[in-house]
Amino acid sequence: MAELTLKSSCRCEVIDITQQIDALLPPSLAVGICHVFCPHTTAGLTTNENADPAVKQDLLATLERLVPYQAEFLQHAGGNSDAHVKAAIIGSSLALPVRNGHLDLGRWQGVYFCDFDGPRTRWLRVFWQSAQE
Repeated sequence: MAELTLKSSCRCEVIDITQQIDALLPPSLAVGICHVFCPHTTAGLTTNENADPAVKQDLLATLERLVPYQAEFLQHAGGNSDAHVKAAIIGSSLALPVRNGHLDLGRWQGVYFCDFDGPRTRWLRVFWQSAQE
């Protein structure tokens, strides 16, 4: 298992962590699964297109339209209820295939950390297991 530390620079940000996750994998892992877990309730993980940077902005803009920052939330008075809802929509963990010591993603895919309550220093837990072919 390894931990990955990340620093977001604004309130809502999508950060490409594909290379950082890939660098943690042991070269000897021929075939397996890489599990990534986000232990924060106002941040999440997703995979999506990694070729066009506009996809990250579109994702954030869509989530903001669905769950606005300034919306009235009746229960949680912490001022960050939108971040909790956005994180719940995105999810907190990923299971990613590994082949020959590297992530085995689709041609255009990348792995993204999504912070909805930054800027903050965050961390992720990354672990892997071998699979038999």
